[in-house]
Amino acid sequence: MKEIDPSSCCQSCGACCGYSANWPRFSIESDEELAAIPEALVNDRQSGMRCEGDRCSALQGDIGKATACGIYAVRPEVCRTCMPGDAECAMARRKFGLPVIPSV
Repeated sequence: MKEIDPSSCCQSCGACCGYSANWPRFSIESDEELAAIPEALVNDRQSGMRCEGDRCSALQGDIGKATACGIYAVRPEVCRTCMPGDAECAMARRKFGLPVIPSV
């Protein structure tokens, strides 16, 4: 069985970044990590990423086709822990009618 490259899964998906305005929240980030996120991309409550509807404002591209994170190197911890094929990934992919991918 061919091994799946997680970065390619995410770059052709982006569903987790458009699942819910409550998802891209801050939790265990340090003050320094939070300061690295552009202020324009932080919500008014300073509790997570700014969203347009359910879509994170840092998401670039079309969900299910080609996407990228505009702040990938400094993205919140919740974004770092969502892995291709995990329960959160599967839930987000189902919302957009995308097939669930096998867990890696």
